[in-house]
Amino acid sequence: MSFQAYLDNIEKKTGMTPDQFRTLAEAKGFATAGGLAPGVKAGQIVAWLKADFDLGHGHAMAIVALLKGSKTAT
Repeated sequence: MSFQAYLDNIEKKTGMTPDQFRTLAEAKGFATAGGLAPGVKAGQIVAWLKADFDLGHGHAMAIVALLKGSKTAT
């Protein structure tokens, strides 16, 4: 599955775009405009996404990759 397919499936499931997830992550203190907030671990974000959005591990890690800046949405 391509990275974009992960993002498309996340949006279908949650109704939220990658930008909306970034905004929420920044509001929760998990991320900044430049990446993950200091001291934040991927596992914390994955746990939040699983609990609040019922995402699986792979889909949650796709959001983490976006927040880190290692991947981008097209």
